[in-house]
Parts: sequence; C-alpha cells; structure tokens
Amino acid sequence: MIKRNIYLLWGIALLQGMVFYAPVATLYRQAAGLGIFHITLIESISLALMLLLEIPWGWLADRIGYRKTMLICCFLYFVSKIVFWKAAGFPGFLLERILLSVVCAGLSGVDSTMLYLSCSEEDSHRAFSVYENLGQLGILAAAGMHAVWIGANYRLAAFLTVCSYGAAMLLSFGLQEVSAGSAAARKNTPADMLTVLKKQLGNPKVLLLLIAVGLLNECHQTITVFLSQLQYIRSGMSHGAISLAYILVNLLGLTGGFSAALCRKVGAKTMGAGLFLLASISCLLLGLYPLPAVSVLAVMLLQLSFSLMQPLQMDLQNRQITGRNRATALSVNALVMESLGIFLNLLFGRLADVQLEAAMFLGAALCGFGAILYSFSFSRQ
Repeated sequence: MIKRNIYLLWGIALLQGMVFYAPVATLYRQAAGLGIFHITLIESISLALMLLLEIPWGWLADRIGYRKTMLICCFLYFVSKIVFWKAAGFPGFLLERILLSVVCAGLSGVDSTMLYLSCSEEDSHRAFSVYENLGQLGILAAAGMHAVWIGANYRLAAFLTVCSYGAAMLLSFGLQEVSAGSAAARKNTPADMLTVLKKQLGNPKVLLLLIAVGLLNECHQTITVFLSQLQYIRSGMSHGAISLAYILVNLLGLTGGFSAALCRKVGAKTMGAGLFLLASISCLLLGLYPLPAVSVLAVMLLQLSFSLMQPLQMDLQNRQITGRNRATALSVNALVMESLGIFLNLLFGRLADVQLEAAMFLGAALCGFGAILYSFSFSRQ
C-alpha cells in the first residue's frame, strides 16, 4: 500500500473537480458565439481524437510508467484550462477540446490504475468511492462560489479554474511510481498492445459491460452538462435558480461514497441494473414534464444513478484485468465506451436543436437498453 499516492490522487480529484464555470458551461459557450450543435460537434471531434489516442496512450503509459504519464497529463490539463479561459469562438474552444482529448486519453485508466495498485484489493471499491466523492466535493465548492460570488462573470470563473488545475498539477509531482508501472516500463513492447487489444475485445462479458456503461456515461454527460441548462430555461427558471439546481444536483454526486456499501447489500448485478433503470426514468421525466421542480428532480436522479455506478464499474473493470499492461487494457475499455459518444453527441445535439424533449426521450431509450446489456453481462459468467 502506498498511502501517499492515495491521498495525492484524492487531492488531485478534489482540485480538478473545481471547475468554476461548470454551472454555466453551455451559457458560457453560447455567449462566446457557439450554438448547441457547434458545442456537440466539438465534443464529437474531441471524442474521435480520444479514440485515436486511447490505445497508443495506454501502451505508452505502460512503457514510460504511470507517474510520468500523470505528470504530463496534469500539465496539459492545466494548459487546456488556460486556453479555455482565453477562448473566443469556435477555433479557441476546439483547441481546448483537442488538448483535453490528449489529456483524457492519457489519464484514461492511469489514475484508476495508480489508485488500485496503491491500496489493497479489498479496499479498492472504497478508494474509488472516495475518489469520486472528492471530485464531487470540488464541483460543489466551485458551484457554491459561483452562486454567491462569481455570478455572470464567466471569465473570472474560467481564471479560477486555471488556478485550481495549476494546484492539481503541483500535487502530481509528489506521486510515487507503483511497482507495476516500473515493471511495465522495462518490459512492455508494441506486440503487447495487440495482445491486450485482442484479449479485451474478445471477451463478450466485458464488451457488454463497457457498451452499457458507455451509454449511461454519454447520456449523463450530455444531459447534465449541456442540455439540463436548456431544460431549466425551458421550464422558466432564473439564473440564480439554475446555479442552485446545479449545487443540488452535484450534492447527489457525494452518494458515490455509498456505492461499495450498497453493492455489498444487494449485489453488483441488481444494483447496476436498478441504476440504469433509474437513469432511464429520469430522462423520461425530463421529456414529459418541463416544470422546474420535476426538471431539477429528474436531473438529480440521473446524477444519483451515475454517481453510484461509477465506483462500481471502475472496480468491475479493474478486477477482470490480469498481467502488467493494465493501462493498455483500460484504454481499450475506454475506446469501446467513448466510440459510442461520437455518434451520440451529434444525435443529441441535432435533436436538441429541433426539439429538446426528443433528446430526453433518446436518453431514456439508451439507458433502458443499457440496463438489458448490463444484466446480460452477468448472465454470461
């Protein structure tokens, strides 16, 4: 066990959760001249680049070590926030997302690998739960400051985010390499990348899990980050009410800390399937009832299902991986999940431009389908 790594990774999660412009992320971009379709187009381009970089980055991380990968990615994360702070128009925000694609592809699996290998196996689910919770605490702290102080000063919110990510970058220098990362740096070869790719994609149980989780992740990301603000405006909520709703929604993110305990009580299969169905119901409510209270409640339920699911799916992924090329395997997993986002982002964006409720109904259908796939992934054991 490497306690220092655990605490530093938790601290990085807290600081990188402090995105001060998050409550008005869509409004921020619209004020800079972007439409919803442009926003989702940038997201799709970003995801496509991530797909190209996922496996090479995973192989490189196994090659150079996990600590070096964390250092590089935390630095680039910091730079991306500077670009966002200064961005004006489509080119600037596209550049920010390109940098973010490089970072997310690099971090994909590396942060969870370091955390998993820095603690005992029996404590891994709890460690992931705390990791997710601290990220949510960062979001809440930033949202609270936005509500009481920042308000409509979008550029100030972006500058404060730069400061937070700079602090996270400094913490990354204190990380210690885990033994698996050191061994991988000595032994990993290009042929290993192909071997891991075949192994992961040839496992039906894993594929079903990844597709299911990918559907939930994309619905959650698109609706809570982008479409929820449009839903709130559609229901007649004020700017202050939207900030308050954002805080309430992200309070539910703290429920990720209960994921391990809930899983022990009801089992991974029942818990996961129930969370997918809860997400489906929440999307259905958003499409049917454009009312302030119902809209906020529905987004809260979607956040609840996602927050409880994240530690569980991270633990399930890590437990089925054996061998030294752990980052490569997790990058393959991320490749499967993120490939769904390229098409789904554009589809959500186009539907939202035409009719917002149609996008919500799409989310309901996708989460319902995810529940079926998730359940089948356990029936194949």
